[in-house]
Amino acid sequence: MSFNSKLMITAVLYSWLLGPASAATLDVKIGYIQWVPDQGPVLSNVTPEPEDAGLRGAELGIADNSATGKFLGQNYLLESVMASDENQAMAALDDMLENGIDLLVARVPADTLQAMAERAGDTALLFNAGAADDGLRISECKPNVLHTIPSYAMLTDALAQWLNMRRWNKVFLITGPTDQDKAWAEAFRRASKRFGLDIIADKSWTFDSDLRRTASKELPVFTQARDYDAVVVADVRGDFGEYVPFNTWLPRPVVGTQGMGPEAWHRVVEAWGAAQLQNRFRDLAGREMNSEDYAAWAAIRSIGTTVTGLSEADHSNIREYLFSDQFQLAAFKGRKLTYRPWNGQLRQPIPLVHPQGLVATPPLEGFLHPDTELDTLGYDKPESDCQIN
Repeated sequence: MSFNSKLMITAVLYSWLLGPASAATLDVKIGYIQWVPDQGPVLSNVTPEPEDAGLRGAELGIADNSATGKFLGQNYLLESVMASDENQAMAALDDMLENGIDLLVARVPADTLQAMAERAGDTALLFNAGAADDGLRISECKPNVLHTIPSYAMLTDALAQWLNMRRWNKVFLITGPTDQDKAWAEAFRRASKRFGLDIIADKSWTFDSDLRRTASKELPVFTQARDYDAVVVADVRGDFGEYVPFNTWLPRPVVGTQGMGPEAWHRVVEAWGAAQLQNRFRDLAGREMNSEDYAAWAAIRSIGTTVTGLSEADHSNIREYLFSDQFQLAAFKGRKLTYRPWNGQLRQPIPLVHPQGLVATPPLEGFLHPDTELDTLGYDKPESDCQIN
């Protein structure tokens, strides 16, 4: 072989090896908008929710996307806005759309999310990383909205599966005063019928006394009943639920939003490589990763996984790919995750945790489904009026 031939082969190999670096860079711009209405003070503020919950998960998602993207000529950019009210959140959406950002992650209430979806129309793709409302998945679905935060139905179905498996079929339900509490409790009532549980008492918590002083007197009287296997608490923001364990009339476990309960994510999840995700998040944020962080991270990683598969960042093509058989999200939950084509919900196992440990990760063995066991959690296709795809 001549010297010139060898030189040509060397040049071709060198060009092939450096191809991604020398190719035109693909900028992938993602917007993150967060508005969480002020809920006012709560009695139990031992572990207050971080103000940046969600945002830090999005930032980690960008970092993880960039770790892969740098080898493929993909540059991920995050523009984030922490709004102080709904008007500011909507203004942030308008600014991002005007600046050509058509991939958006939002941690906002359901009504605001719906307004954002209407405003964006078919010009953008939104990921819901904050609103668990079931209505967004069964009757008010938008074709341009995907959900990475689990719904109330998914959370309560996971809990009901576990109670059924343990044969703790008789439960005492306590519901707090907020709309979120009522939505969570209504989802649990549905789950109890679905998985054969008997709610022997269904009470609303309407007291405004300081349980820090009176829990040992008031709660035993409030939870009086002939018999029950467990107490289920629906207290999303933590008005009273932290005081229910060990203060019930009968010596029974407390589950739900307090005690042992379902979460999208928790610091005690460490299997399937999750410890690596937890460590990376601690290094980034200086705290533990929570459900809102995980939902935002999963949204950003869904975009990154799709851009890697497509080598482009058009929001319409990304949406199509996310619903295709080619998409699977590696999300540290022991299974490859996919989106439900009828309502845009990310299928995912739900960890059942208490503050210091993981108890189980539904869907549990024995709860069958013709397509995927993950669809035993939340509203299945025949139960939803939505057909967005």
